[in-house]
Amino acid sequence: MMTKKTISASRASLILFLCQMITALEVPLDPILLKELSQPPTITQQSPKDYIVDPRENIVIQCEAKGKPPPSFSWTRNGTHFDIDKDARVTVKPNSGTLVINIMNGGKAEAYEGVYQCTARNERGAAISNNIVIRPSRSPLWTKEKVEPKHVREGDPLVLHCSPPVGLPPPIIFWMDNSFQRLPQNERVSQGLNGDLYFSNVKPEDTREDYICYARFNHTQTIQQKQPISVKVFSMDSLNETISANLSDTGFYGAKPLTERRPTLLTPVGSTSNKVELRGNVLLLECIAEGLPTPVIRWIKEGGELPINRTFFENFKKTLKIIEVSEADSGKYKCVARNPLGSTHHTITVTVKAAPYWITAPRNLVLSPGEDGTLICRANGNPKPNISWLTNGVPIAIAPEDPSRKVDGDTIIFSDVQERSSAVYQCNASNEYGYLLANAFVNVLAEPPRILTPANKLYQIIANNPALLDCAFFGSPVPEIEWFKGVKGSILHGDLYVFHDNGTLEIPVAQKDSTGTYTCVARNKLGKVQNEVHLEVKDPTMIIKQPEYKIIQKGGQVSFECTIKHDRTLMPTITWLKDNGELPVDERFIIHKDSLAIMNVTDKDDGTYTCVANTTLDSVSASAVLTVVDRPDPPFDLELTDQLERSIQLSWIPGYDNNSPITNFVIEYEDGMREPGVWHYQTEVHGTQTTVQLKLSPYVNYSFRVIAVNEIGRSQPSEASEQYLTKAAKPDENPSGVQGIGSEPDNLVIIWEPLKGFQSNGPGLQYKVSWRQKDVGDEWTSVIVANVSKYIVSGTPTFVPYEIKVQALNDLGYAPEPAEVIGHSGEDLPMVAPGNVQVHIVNSTLAKVHWDPVPLKTVRGHLQGYRIYYWKVQSLSKRRRRHVEKKILTFSGNKTHGMLPGLEPYSSYKLNVRVVNGKGEGPASPDKLFKTPEGVPSSPSFLKISNPTLDSLTLEWGPPTHPNGVLIAYTLKFQPINSTHELGPLIEIRIPANETSLILSNLNYSTRYKFYFYAQTSVGSGSQITEEAVTIMDEAMASRQVDIATQGWFIGLMCAVALLILILLIVCFIRRNKGGKYPVKEKEDAHADPEIQPMKEDDGTFGEYRSLESDAEDHKPLKKGSRTPSDRTVKKEDSDDSLVDYGEGVNGQFNEDGSFIGQYSGKKEKEPAEGNESSEAPSPVNAMNSFV
Repeated sequence: MMTKKTISASRASLILFLCQMITALEVPLDPILLKELSQPPTITQQSPKDYIVDPRENIVIQCEAKGKPPPSFSWTRNGTHFDIDKDARVTVKPNSGTLVINIMNGGKAEAYEGVYQCTARNERGAAISNNIVIRPSRSPLWTKEKVEPKHVREGDPLVLHCSPPVGLPPPIIFWMDNSFQRLPQNERVSQGLNGDLYFSNVKPEDTREDYICYARFNHTQTIQQKQPISVKVFSMDSLNETISANLSDTGFYGAKPLTERRPTLLTPVGSTSNKVELRGNVLLLECIAEGLPTPVIRWIKEGGELPINRTFFENFKKTLKIIEVSEADSGKYKCVARNPLGSTHHTITVTVKAAPYWITAPRNLVLSPGEDGTLICRANGNPKPNISWLTNGVPIAIAPEDPSRKVDGDTIIFSDVQERSSAVYQCNASNEYGYLLANAFVNVLAEPPRILTPANKLYQIIANNPALLDCAFFGSPVPEIEWFKGVKGSILHGDLYVFHDNGTLEIPVAQKDSTGTYTCVARNKLGKVQNEVHLEVKDPTMIIKQPEYKIIQKGGQVSFECTIKHDRTLMPTITWLKDNGELPVDERFIIHKDSLAIMNVTDKDDGTYTCVANTTLDSVSASAVLTVVDRPDPPFDLELTDQLERSIQLSWIPGYDNNSPITNFVIEYEDGMREPGVWHYQTEVHGTQTTVQLKLSPYVNYSFRVIAVNEIGRSQPSEASEQYLTKAAKPDENPSGVQGIGSEPDNLVIIWEPLKGFQSNGPGLQYKVSWRQKDVGDEWTSVIVANVSKYIVSGTPTFVPYEIKVQALNDLGYAPEPAEVIGHSGEDLPMVAPGNVQVHIVNSTLAKVHWDPVPLKTVRGHLQGYRIYYWKVQSLSKRRRRHVEKKILTFSGNKTHGMLPGLEPYSSYKLNVRVVNGKGEGPASPDKLFKTPEGVPSSPSFLKISNPTLDSLTLEWGPPTHPNGVLIAYTLKFQPINSTHELGPLIEIRIPANETSLILSNLNYSTRYKFYFYAQTSVGSGSQITEEAVTIMDEAMASRQVDIATQGWFIGLMCAVALLILILLIVCFIRRNKGGKYPVKEKEDAHADPEIQPMKEDDGTFGEYRSLESDAEDHKPLKKGSRTPSDRTVKKEDSDDSLVDYGEGVNGQFNEDGSFIGQYSGKKEKEPAEGNESSEAPSPVNAMNSFV
């Protein structure tokens, strides 16, 4: 709220009064209000103080003003009244004070030169304009003069004077030739600020006849030309020739030679000068020197630094330019001209003066009757300006007195003003460099309050932003402003609101509950007025899913999402920008409701994409960068340097990386001599390298190319480099992989890996093959062969060692001496069989075989090992022969024993042993017969349960497929299973070995039983087989169940129970598939075959097994236990003799220490005594019967 300050009645002192805050009434710029209120005149537009006019056009002197009532205008010329009506050429624009002087119809502008001033007046006062000095522009011609040619000696200085005519404003000077081409300027030749053309020293090329100075008068758009000046420069040589031709020998020996000299200044003259410049103008200081060589100019400020950012050097540093000069730029500036012979300097003392400039210009004052106020006019300048006051255009000293005002220097103090105190006051601040004139009115008004803000104005803002509710008002005295919310609300106050002096109510953080109607009340002593405005607070627009940074490969597709949330009463529009500009007009850019898609992305799509959501009240945006990546562009400008016989340097310029940094460069080469068009990998370097030193081979016609690689892929290959042919040389290396082996007992085959490609180092590649029998003392036998990879030596003894070497050679010579290798002539079959073959039985499935080694001389080749052939003769339990299947185990190296795994218990076997070399097997040892002891039997071949009654079940079974000995009995164990799948007590029955069926009596009716059945030999129990069966229900109970089942409630109950059981079944099935099993099974797994236990023997080795037969039964997988078929009969397995039952395959490797045995033992059913779960899903029928 605005407050009114008044001067104390006692007015203790003037200084105390000036320290008080005095607030004047400001008139709002409301058009309606301004039309109704009285206001003194105000000058709004006027011509410049120094007004240069074009004498060819009418003179227009502007003077516009406003006021209420509209002001009238009058003019003075040269201090006296200018009677416009008496001059027919002078008119005033309608509703204006602007003068128009018509001089285009015979008038002369010079007749109207003078100082003009405009006065605008109404009943409230008079405002005056500046003194406007009218001067017509002038562009006079050059005075006629005879321009003498300039004859100058080479190296001398020269000044061509322009001396342009004095114009208004001053002309712009430049030098040109007859072709209107500007003459070239440089450090030696340049134009000064006065327009003269300065030569520090002349040269013969300066000779010309058309040095022309031009003066351009911008105001009249005319150019004046001086007479051309001719310059003739005589060189020393030509001058001496001229003197020799025209003068006799009188002791004059010609012109002096061209001599250098130290600098001297052409302008300014002397060692010091002074310069005065006005504040705010551009300071230009100039130094032009002559000398030979041409001097260089340097500027310094004594006792200080040249101002930064405002100092510039022009005209080849001959002109120092400082813009916007201030008093701080005053001082001494020194220019130093220097060449190799010395230097000279000039000091310019700069004084910065200032025309008056405002510190505080007077401002219009609107007061109500009885109020106080001040007009302040403060200005500065150098020298300090004089302040004078006028009222209504008349010096205040001779103006009518007003008791409400008091002048105190640059301040006028008003107290207890009345309406008659209204006037326009002028403040004039002047010194010798200019003046300032300002009008400020005092308008005394008595007005009741008015509210200028339209009634019922609606303000809509976004929540959490400040709300500014306007209450523009006017009144005199200044009204007090109060705000209310709602129809019957109380006055607003407190920290939630800010009350501005202009009547505006600010809610710093508007919330949704700030919505409503607000009332502004303005009152002063002349009345009261109020106005209502309405505020609606909207939810802010938010981008809830912003576009994200994307990296996309060129040619791909990308999408930016932009999902917004907004106030439901606002209708948003979504605009997409690229790099803060509009999206390209391209059908590849597809704008959807909440996204922008770009199809077939190109390099130009790279940039920042911005989603802008606009409503009428707010705008939000979110940006994301799209980086388009691609394979690099190929390198270019390949260059070969440092060309040597075995190396060369390759350099290149990388192509554009397409926004994915180059990780490495791949260098490839082409051999234009051997494989033109075929490129081979040479090397690769890091992506920051652009040169590489390459190793070269002799006798290769090289070309190179470079491929750039980044994360996206490989660039296209660069263009091939120039070709480079290396000189031929002897081979550097010999063939690799040299071997000597015999293909027959009487030969030696020498083979090697031939040299490839350019490894030959030259033409005519051949090989020198040499051999001799080892440890015999023979000389080397050599032969030279063509470029092949094998040579056969015939007629050698059987399997004897040879020393062998292969050396490369070409037309230029041999490779270095090759290394020797040891080879052997051809092998033959071994001559004798192993002797003293012994067999030691380890257990029922494993035997150990011993033999004596054969003498190495009888092997007649590389000893590869010993091979055991063994086969089953018959099973001792079945007493019948079977098809003989021989099996083979090979033991590498010079072994004397081996293990035979996977034997069948209680069986008869034969074996023999043979020695093996590279040629084949030797003769077999005599067959050795051995027998395996009894073992535990396999599971019974089947178990079938039939004929269920109320209390009995019939069991039938088949004997084990592999009894592995003499059966002595069967063992049957069984236990009931209740409805919760819990196992009851376990009952065990021993059955004679000759029985194949059994009737179990005294069982419970309608009960499920689980049976465990296995056979026994003297060694122990075999694998068990399991089965489940159910006894039938009692007939009477079944009848009762039928009766109950006819009841509706029971049917519904059963449906619910059935559904529950189905769910339980599914859960159990899932658990079982994940590995769930009976605890009985776990115990069975822990019970291993006592005959098949791991054993360890440090010196034994299991051989490599293979079968001589290819029967399908020998390749069946290892049995993991019995499974119950759908007819509840456990069937006999197909194979009974294969090692596959104990191992992983017929070609498995076995360790002699017996560690394989654990791998071959099959898993058994666990002991039933510890089990409490069924191995089969529970029967819904049994569950229902148990429930009943």
